[in-house]
Amino acid sequence: MLLARRQETTVQRTSIRTAWLLAATAVATGLLVGVAGGPAGALPPRLPPLQQPATAEHHPGKVIFEQLVTPDLQAAERFYGGLFGWSFRALPGGSVPYATAWLGDRHVASLYQRDLPPGAKMQSAWLTFFSARDVSATSATATSHGARLLFGPRDIPDLGQEAVLRDPQGAVFALLASGSGDPPDTAAGPGDWIWSSLITTDPDDAAAFYQTLLGCDVYDTTTAADAHHLVLASDGYARASVNPVPASRPDAHPRWLDYLRVADVDATAKQAVALGGRVLVAPKLDHGGSRIAVVADPLGAAFGLMQWSDDAAQGDAK
Repeated sequence: MLLARRQETTVQRTSIRTAWLLAATAVATGLLVGVAGGPAGALPPRLPPLQQPATAEHHPGKVIFEQLVTPDLQAAERFYGGLFGWSFRALPGGSVPYATAWLGDRHVASLYQRDLPPGAKMQSAWLTFFSARDVSATSATATSHGARLLFGPRDIPDLGQEAVLRDPQGAVFALLASGSGDPPDTAAGPGDWIWSSLITTDPDDAAAFYQTLLGCDVYDTTTAADAHHLVLASDGYARASVNPVPASRPDAHPRWLDYLRVADVDATAKQAVALGGRVLVAPKLDHGGSRIAVVADPLGAAFGLMQWSDDAAQGDAK
């Protein structure tokens, strides 16, 4: 059984059935779909490459980039800077407000402001980018297997080629062929992304879709405590988990939820509230010995917090 972490040789098996139950009410899938209409028609500024200096390293199937779409860029910067110590660099030159987020010298995310019309109920949301060697070919494979292309493929100078799609069950995700190489598989520190989880109406079909699309291996790590828990892996590392929508919420919309590593989940959740955010799922002990929570920023974007212990459950990288 594979038990490897997305960025380490030992990995937390994240099961977020309960997290989804509450987080789904705070996430605006419509805003992510709106990304397709927004950036496609707008001119983004010149984004920095993922790797400096550039490398030839590529890990198809790995989450390599995150983008926040928000109606208030400055409010988002205050929240995430206060919570994770991120710094921000405004990128002039585009037709929309855009900034990059940095953890030290590591580019961890981009933030894009999309203004909402009066009375709109769409909220802020995170968009998950998977590594792909050829975005055009991968997008064609996706659509031939039931996905919908929302926009792209499109070349972004220095960053690479991207596309945004909706998988057959309805979860929105993005593909990125980095022009400078993918981030290496190294340990995620506090304030960095550590795990991704897909909550969907048909885990088996969804896992098969991403396996075909990204060349991932699929491992069934379901235990007596799990309704269904599948792990997507590549290059010997677990990249993400696939879990079912809770039976109590059959109308919940499928989506990706990404986790950031923190030193203390309880303290970080309290700090998120102090900064104007909300706790969607209170801190709890998760399988594998870690502690997790799900929170939302002041504008509604949901994300996970994970307190990973180096002494947590160990396993061999496949």
